[in-house]
Amino acid sequence: MQKRLFSELGLSPETLKAVARMGFEEASPIQSEAIPAIMEGRDVVGQSQTGSGKTAAFAIPAIEKANQDLRAPQVLILCPTRELAVQVAEEVAKLKFFKPRLKELPIYGGASYERQFRGLQAGAQIIIGTPGRVIDHIDRKSLALDKISLVIMDECDRMLDMGFREDIERILLGTPPERQTVFFSATLPHAIQQLIKRFARNPHTIQISAQTVEAPNIEQVYYEVGRGSKLEVLCRLIDLQGITYGIIFCGTKMMVDELTEHLSARGYLADKLHGDMTQAMRERAMRRFRDKKIELLVATDVAARGIDVENIEVVFNYDLPQDPEDYVHRIGRTGRAGRAGRAITFVAGREIYKVQQIQRFTRGRIRRENVPSLDAVEEKRTSSIFETLRQTLEKGEYPRHDESIDRLLDAGNTASDIASALLSLLTDDKRAGERIPEDNPRAASRPYPKYESRNEGHAGGPDKPPLSVASSGRVRKPGPPKRAEDAHTADMASRPMKPKAPARARADERAPSRVSHEAGMARLVLNQGRDDGIAPGDIVGVIAGVTRLPRDIVGSIRLQPKESFVDVAEAHAELVLKKLNGIQFKGRTLSVAPAAERADGGKAG
Repeated sequence: MQKRLFSELGLSPETLKAVARMGFEEASPIQSEAIPAIMEGRDVVGQSQTGSGKTAAFAIPAIEKANQDLRAPQVLILCPTRELAVQVAEEVAKLKFFKPRLKELPIYGGASYERQFRGLQAGAQIIIGTPGRVIDHIDRKSLALDKISLVIMDECDRMLDMGFREDIERILLGTPPERQTVFFSATLPHAIQQLIKRFARNPHTIQISAQTVEAPNIEQVYYEVGRGSKLEVLCRLIDLQGITYGIIFCGTKMMVDELTEHLSARGYLADKLHGDMTQAMRERAMRRFRDKKIELLVATDVAARGIDVENIEVVFNYDLPQDPEDYVHRIGRTGRAGRAGRAITFVAGREIYKVQQIQRFTRGRIRRENVPSLDAVEEKRTSSIFETLRQTLEKGEYPRHDESIDRLLDAGNTASDIASALLSLLTDDKRAGERIPEDNPRAASRPYPKYESRNEGHAGGPDKPPLSVASSGRVRKPGPPKRAEDAHTADMASRPMKPKAPARARADERAPSRVSHEAGMARLVLNQGRDDGIAPGDIVGVIAGVTRLPRDIVGSIRLQPKESFVDVAEAHAELVLKKLNGIQFKGRTLSVAPAAERADGGKAG
């Protein structure tokens, strides 16, 4: 299909200036064909892959057809996910830059209703939303469809896969019958063809041939993992395969933040990279990663563009990318300069079709693997401890503790008893990983709940269950932290956490001291604990997020069933108390107090 210059497409001077401002001169094939057809008022069916420039193909005519003087919704763009809705809204904002009276408004689940209400009341002309939230606003009478003249459905096949067909039909039936309808989809299955037949009038069909790309020579595997099990499986693979240098790709900035917190709480040296970070923060994270001061970099696709780091052992696709081409770009960061590389992908539920699409696109094979068992991880951990102990004995470079051992022998303990007890302490200092449905093939094969197909948000789903904080039993060599922020991570990793003991109270459930044993630190108590699904990373995150203080002001954290103890720098304790008391945390009102004031054992709130 022939490309054309934007100046040949009959666009307004304002739009041409905006396109030139973005650095574009020549339209892509889908843009060259779709823009004139939509501008003429024809219904259009566009079949092209993500990355072909289709967003501008429908956003430009939407901007051209909207009336700046009419303060009411006139164009409705439906997207399958909040991330895509935001991306489309950002593209529209750039393309209508020289039409300031034209307003775009993204509406999607998880965002503030008040902001969306204000935007609708202000008369936004171009609405970009997910079907579920659009229906919600229709039911609330906050979104009127009577002035809608153009409806655009982006990634229509994904919306149907996610269970939005009834919502789409209801929205289309609520718009004026003379409206213009545009479908964009990578594939045209029977369900979409039925929608087109019912709601489009003599549509103009545009097909852009999908390109294929050879994937690099990298070992590629995938694991079928439930959304609630991803963290545990990730930690098992890191520990079992001895991974010390890799990148983990997530679908959203929120998931990057959460995963980084939980990995740090489990004792991994992890840092994050996403678009909400300042340039200085991103450069610092990349510098630490290149210098191998962190093991794992958790990133979004956009933030990770341009990463050029040698010797990356593995790339994890914690969330599958939307576009097969993004998959190729991700995994191409490992296996460079003739070295072996690995790419590990997590697939949840119906996402399996995306793996098939990626294989067709790359003309390669992604091998399915079984989730490693908890027993295999424990065996690996025990073997590592044994090997470390054997090497230490062979070198003979360790301090003597003859006096302590003699005292134990004098008390009637045998040498083998003492050695067994010491090995037991080494292996039990960290909790074993948690059991997950994938450990039981029957449980793992159960059908996914219906609500998971209605996901409008990040890969964790609309009501993503909290990530577990059970340690995977990672074995680490001791060593002083190099930086202040690493000190907190090292403290997390080294904190003793006893295994479950059904017959008697677990050791970490014994009431800890009400005062900090670390100089310059004050101990506080929170009214939420392990039974509330609280993780150490959650506590660090809420303190840093609410107070805007650096994370290294937080010291030791002790989780109890109903409460949590946390050490913070004395100089900032008063601010932490002031900022955190009364906020909503994990669905409950948070109460924080100096631990010494509750020495009687009373619970906070």
